[in-house]
Formats: sequence, C-alpha cells, structure tokens
Amino acid sequence: MASLEERIDRLESLDAIRQLPAKYALALDMRDMDAMVSLFPVDVRVGKDSSGRHALRAYMDRTLRSPFTGTSHHIGGHIIEFDDPDHAHGIVYSKNEHETGDEWVLMQMMYADDYVRTEGRWYFARRLPLYWYATDQNKPPIGPKKMRWPGTEWAEGNFHKLFPSFEEFWARDGDKGGPVAEPAPLEKFIETMRRGQGAPKVKVRAD
Repeated sequence: MASLEERIDRLESLDAIRQLPAKYALALDMRDMDAMVSLFPVDVRVGKDSSGRHALRAYMDRTLRSPFTGTSHHIGGHIIEFDDPDHAHGIVYSKNEHETGDEWVLMQMMYADDYVRTEGRWYFARRLPLYWYATDQNKPPIGPKKMRWPGTEWAEGNFHKLFPSFEEFWARDGDKGGPVAEPAPLEKFIETMRRGQGAPKVKVRAD
C-alpha cells in the first residue's frame, strides 16, 4: 500500500503530465518556439544526429513556416501510466486543423508519449506521432491512404499500427470466442493493448 506522500506525489505528477500536451498545443499554435522547447529536457533528441533545445527550436521553426499558415490543435483523451516515480508513458488523442495556403487540412492522430521528471519538473522525453488521416475538409478521406497533404502523394498513416487489435478485428469474421480477458494490471493498460507490438516507423510532420 503506497504511503500518503507517494499517493499525493502521484496525483501531482498526473496533473503536471496532463498539462504537457495542452501546453504543447498552445505553444505550437501561437508559434512560441521557446515555450514549446521548454516542455522537453535540455538534452532532447532531434532526429538522428542532433540534440538539445536549440536544435529542436530551429527544426520546429523551419517546419511550421511551410506549408502551414496557421494551426489549431484540439487535445482529446489522455491515458498516463507510470514506470517509476520519475518516468511515465501515455497515449493522447489530438485533432488538428491546418491552414495551408488555399486549403484547410483536417487531421486525426494520436501521440505515444514518454515522460520524464528532472529536478522536480515533468517533461516530454519523446513524442511519437501516429496519424490516421489528413485531408482537405471538403475532400473526405475515404480509402486506405488517408494522408492527403496538398501537393503530395496520398499515403497511409500509422494511427492503428501501435496496437495489433485493429488489424485482428478486421481479419476475423465476428467475435473471436473464448473467455473474456482479465482487466489489465495497474499501470499496464497500454502495454497490455500493445502486446509486444513495436513502434512503427513514422515520417514526422510538425504535429
């Protein structure tokens, strides 16, 4: 049984982590690159060869200038699980709107996040974006290739690829039968759903 102090620390940590995606969305939409990079640790990895907040700020500054004129990120459900008192991971939904020249692109996605607490403050350790669709609001994303950015080839996103259940659902004809699975262990809901599935390779966009 956790002590009262440990339980209070867990509640305060949950609140701090829940604010990270909302702060990220606001900083991104307001193009405050200093506020955005402050949500990551000082040694944040940026691609394969760079690290640090300066590198992240420069990358995001370039990315958000073209093709985006403006963006609005709407944060949805957020699941957070702890690995230990200073490390956690989570899944958070995000529905985004992008002004891109003469088109308005809507996107549905989720982030698979890792969080770390350093010197008493929680940060994003890593954000893995998983996309379902992106399309002009007047062109519904029907079919398998739902990523439809202006001026690019249509492509498939990774929205369902972190969790094998989606593909399994459509591969079988009706209920799979057998006993109903037991509830996931505490702090293991996401891990149980992933069932050992590795992270897909993602071509990262600004979101």
